[in-house]
Amino acid sequence: MKSKILIVAGLLALSGTTAAHASTETAQNPLAQAFDRAAAAYDVPRDLLVALAYAESRLDGHRGEPSASGGYGIMHLVSNPTAKTLEQAAKLTSKPVAALKSDDAANVLGGAAVLRAEADALGLGAAQRDDLGRWYPAVAAYAHAANDATARIYADAVYETLAAGVDARGVQVKPRAVQPDQGEYAEQPRALAAAVDYPGALWVAANSANYAVSSRPSSDRIDRIVVHVMQGTYAGSISWFQNPAAKSSSHYLVRSSDGQITQMVREKDRAFHAKDWNRRSVGIEHEGFVDNASWFTDQMYRASAALTRNIADRYGIPKDRTHIVGHVEVPGNDHTDPGPHWDWAKYMSYVTGGSVNPHTPEKVCGSGFKVIDSAALGTAGTVYLLYNTTTGNNCVTTIKRTSLGTATATSAYLEVQGSARKTDSGNFSYYAGPVTAQAAGKCVKWGGKAGSSTYDSPFEHCG
Repeated sequence: MKSKILIVAGLLALSGTTAAHASTETAQNPLAQAFDRAAAAYDVPRDLLVALAYAESRLDGHRGEPSASGGYGIMHLVSNPTAKTLEQAAKLTSKPVAALKSDDAANVLGGAAVLRAEADALGLGAAQRDDLGRWYPAVAAYAHAANDATARIYADAVYETLAAGVDARGVQVKPRAVQPDQGEYAEQPRALAAAVDYPGALWVAANSANYAVSSRPSSDRIDRIVVHVMQGTYAGSISWFQNPAAKSSSHYLVRSSDGQITQMVREKDRAFHAKDWNRRSVGIEHEGFVDNASWFTDQMYRASAALTRNIADRYGIPKDRTHIVGHVEVPGNDHTDPGPHWDWAKYMSYVTGGSVNPHTPEKVCGSGFKVIDSAALGTAGTVYLLYNTTTGNNCVTTIKRTSLGTATATSAYLEVQGSARKTDSGNFSYYAGPVTAQAAGKCVKWGGKAGSSTYDSPFEHCG
């Protein structure tokens, strides 16, 4: 017997197919027109098509660039070793693959064609296609997930989007109460909490090809937490890490809409997420794309920060930006996540329960510099000495810990033996410096001031 769940939002009752959802906005908006035309061409409910697209991409085609799992465009048409919906869409619509990747209208048409093909394969007749709830198995199949449990996560996200409504890029879907018929997906069990390291997380195991069994922290000390952005969706990334072709994984994944957390690799094992830092770090992936700030919700920040705080407490990891870093900050990587829209100040304030300086000495001094010494300036800040082995340059910066965001007297200086002292002094909101100088083969004095505390070193670090 088919089972049903109820997702309620808004005040509208379920109506039939909404291909005729035309409005003044639709007439003037090419993307809205594309959804109307695609829905009509393939007899797919227009609002469901929009909800699926929004759940996949926030209606952002990312200029034809692929997701981490090889998906393209608003409808996330996929071309990877286990799913070929991009090629399927090209065959069904006679549109070139290049257009399906980068042209919004073609991509929406391709998504509608693939969704209709899934409905046909499930035997969904014309009358049934007018019932949005009957499309649940077709939506789940559209995901090409690694298993039914992951497909259900995907389909639920689409129906939750339909329930909440959409208003983006001039495309609108009014919230509605829908009773999705889950069919064979109704009885998927939830993972036991005992299987996870973080209470409250769900457990979905990554494919064994995508991580290395280990015995951390006895084999390798865990002293870093790495923040990632998926370049994809929560369900899609879960499915990708279950695919042996991925050759990548992360310990945890966090959903944008509500902060739900899934663990896929035990913390004792090495997830493949940060190259040379795999041995020393725990990786946390966040749903979304680096170029679209709408994915970074407060719910996701708070849930992830609570997870990070828990990990840091268990392994004795300092809760600062030297030990909690973005993927872009990991040495030897070529990634840019979490990107410019990630709010480090907010995130770290949630991790610590107070304000945290979002700047690190390595970021202030620049690429190639590593901390070789530091001195606390009371509780007001820390002054750091860094060195670049490639250039032979030293760098000094003072990072504030109090009065963050408020300009207060702060300074940093560097003196190479035999040369004049260089100083950066003034009223700064977050840090003083960087002060750099060529110091290969020479001794240096360094120091700084924050609040009422001052540090002055002797000549040292010679050579």
